Amino acid sequence: MAGPPSAQRRGGTRDAETLFISDLHLSAEAPALTALFLGFLERRAAGARALYILGDLFDAWIGDDDSSHGDIEAALAKLTGTGTRCLLMHGNRDFLLGRRFARRTGCTLLRDPTRIALLGEPTLLMHGDLLCTDDVAYQRFRRKVRNPLLQWLFLRRPLARRRQAAADYRRKSAAAMADKPAEIMDVNADAVLERLLRHRVRRLIHGHTHRPADHCIDMDGHTAHRHVLADWRPERGEVLVAADGRLTREPVLP
Repeated sequence: MAGPPSAQRRGGTRDAETLFISDLHLSAEAPALTALFLGFLERRAAGARALYILGDLFDAWIGDDDSSHGDIEAALAKLTGTGTRCLLMHGNRDFLLGRRFARRTGCTLLRDPTRIALLGEPTLLMHGDLLCTDDVAYQRFRRKVRNPLLQWLFLRRPLARRRQAAADYRRKSAAAMADKPAEIMDVNADAVLERLLRHRVRRLIHGHTHRPADHCIDMDGHTAHRHVLADWRPERGEVLVAADGRLTREPVLP
């Protein structure tokens, strides 16, 4: 018997599908982008087996006590409440997402990297910033801000001060990126190969670089695959769909 309309897709039901997205950078300053994501949850993600969000769902997250994104949290809770698993990995913008957020939304927080079984074979999931090893300044900054003590101290600042600090960081980050050569902000090929070999996988899915593509990699005489997720914009997003033994990309439109 066919499922309800929200759980149907071509050739069957969505409960066999696994969905991957990343780099939405949701914020109060981009309501059209938020609307695109909320529509995606209601019309496309509903009924799927699982939705993986591989980092940077939010453009900034300053603590689980911030109530600025209640509509998004409610929509995620509605999705997980119907049986779709939502698994969320920290990105470089929202690495302070914590246990209270997870409890409110029903999402599961993932380590970076995480190894899963997908379409019958082991697959490595990452946000992607750890692969950009040529950007030495960023990797140094990343180690600093992921320090648990510094995070503890930051989260005890008043909310208004944290909000201002996040705005200052976004401005500085944009200026720094404008001055960096484009090639150092992409992944390092050796870093990719090292991760594939270390985790004994031939498939890697990640975001972060905003360079969506599907790459083939020679790995000890075998072919490995690297799938880069797309960043979202108000007029268009993209979801990578695992179903029927293959991976396909689908647009997400308003």
